[in-house]
Amino acid sequence: MSGFKNFIMRGNLVELAVAVVIGTQFSSLVKQFVSSFVNPLLSLVGGTPNFGNLTFEVGKAVFTYGQFVTAALAFLISALVVYFILVLPVSRLLQLLERNKAATTRDCPECTMSIPVAARRCPQCTAEITAATERPQPVRLAQPAG
Repeated sequence: MSGFKNFIMRGNLVELAVAVVIGTQFSSLVKQFVSSFVNPLLSLVGGTPNFGNLTFEVGKAVFTYGQFVTAALAFLISALVVYFILVLPVSRLLQLLERNKAATTRDCPECTMSIPVAARRCPQCTAEITAATERPQPVRLAQPAG
């Protein structure tokens, strides 16, 4: 029983449960938005798409492909609405926020691996690197004696 308790109390499982609940509620929200706003707009142009009465028979089996076509159109319309009203604006907003974020990593000049900005030595190739917060010192060549 303790193994089951540990499995249930894992962070990933709880996060997954929350995601399923939020996803279900979001699905019903999108479905309601489409039926309240998008379908009336489409009915102004060409009527409400309903192909539920389209069927064909093979022997005694009846194939109701019209219901599938109606569901596929509803899915396509919902996907377009979600993409253009939610995904596209949110991704643009995230790009704007990402652009203003300060860099936390940089590339090593020797091996081009990604390293922290303040690193003084590359963990991959062990090359000494001037930290990005300091100014590089000019290299002074030794003067010959005499």
